[in-house]
Amino acid sequence: MTDSPGLEAFARGYLAEARAALAEPYLLEGVGRIVPILLRARASGRTVFFFGNGGSASTASHFVVDLSKVAARGDGPRIRCVGLSDNIPSLTAWGNDTEYSRIFSEQLKILAQPGDVAIALSGSGNSPNVLAGVRAAKELGVTTIGLTGIGGGQLKDLADVAVVVPSNSMQHTEDVHVLILHLLTAYLRDAGPISRR
Repeated sequence: MTDSPGLEAFARGYLAEARAALAEPYLLEGVGRIVPILLRARASGRTVFFFGNGGSASTASHFVVDLSKVAARGDGPRIRCVGLSDNIPSLTAWGNDTEYSRIFSEQLKILAQPGDVAIALSGSGNSPNVLAGVRAAKELGVTTIGLTGIGGGQLKDLADVAVVVPSNSMQHTEDVHVLILHLLTAYLRDAGPISRR
């Protein structure tokens, strides 16, 4: 099948582990708790903030595009989204002038309002800057959602709603986070009720 020895067996094993991570009831339960939060945010004109590090920062940016653009339905209200991982000048200013653990929390203190939503992504659930961002959001009256894996780390108990991928693989955890993103986007675009302000 391939010139790469062992590739087929490896790929089959990887895909089997991915399917196992998707088969658990946690995913539908978690999405079921997130959707009403996003519907309320859309209906009331609240801002949804996204943040994470590395691959999770990339997924956070992907969320911003999909939920603000793709999840729109006709001329109905859109979801206002902000990616805190995308503002490179702010990230470097806070990281350089204070400490890296404050790069998200300080942005939230400037931008967030009570009733907004913060979606934090951390594969391990233990990234100090992500945890600081969630703590700041909660102090500001912002609803917090955590997407994590590998046991959930501290984020599991800190976020108002946490979805913990039942895998010890960072790759499978991030795979599922992207799937959750696309599931939420498709539902809000195709099936979720529209409320007008």
